[in-house]
Amino acid sequence: MIAAKITNARTTGTNSAAGDAETSAVTVRLNRTKVIIDFLAALLLMIPAVPLILMAMILVRLTSKGPLIYTQTRVGHGGRLFTIFKIRTMHDNCEQVTGACWSVGNDPRITAVGLFLRRTHLDELPQLVNVLRGEMSLVGPRPERPEFVGQLEAVLPRYRERVAVRPGVTGLAQIQLPPDTDLTSVRRKLTCDLHYIEKMNLWLDLRITVCTALGLLGIPHATSCRVLGLPRLNEFSWAPTRVQTS
Repeated sequence: MIAAKITNARTTGTNSAAGDAETSAVTVRLNRTKVIIDFLAALLLMIPAVPLILMAMILVRLTSKGPLIYTQTRVGHGGRLFTIFKIRTMHDNCEQVTGACWSVGNDPRITAVGLFLRRTHLDELPQLVNVLRGEMSLVGPRPERPEFVGQLEAVLPRYRERVAVRPGVTGLAQIQLPPDTDLTSVRRKLTCDLHYIEKMNLWLDLRITVCTALGLLGIPHATSCRVLGLPRLNEFSWAPTRVQTS
């Protein structure tokens, strides 16, 4: 009897290890496929994006001083740092006084043109270059600033798991929730990110991309999510129910 149990345990362990190896292999193949699709899609998207980027840069130049393209260090796949590109939406060097901080409602650092660019997400278009460089994916969790990562890892369970995939220009969290303003908002986005990583597939990526495009055309994301059958926050399989404080 004991020998049978030991044999069963070994068999179960072997099957579990085999299953994990198979899942890992599938994930590797999916990530490789995503890299190729992302590169080709970014090349195609650059055709309509370049004129929009140039128009946005002209508006920024005419209305405020400072660089047209804003660069910032972000945490990417596997925790590697990279430089993200955005059209500048804030007053130049505004964080010299405030330091690194999240956006707030009616953020005084954002220019009038910058507010328009953010609402239309045109400021994110230069990140297609990050996709072409292999630093980002079209779809994935948003890359966080290194100044915040240590703090967030200390108080939010499983936060580190977000870097298991390449960060995205858009993603399940981005189309469902507003920009981060505090730990509670980060916790809600973490729920979306972990669900995406668990369920990641090309069909899901396609629907998120379509939802993002429809949003640029003025169609509410909530409507698009419903029509496209995208999972909603209350349907996710895991949610961090509390923020750790110690």
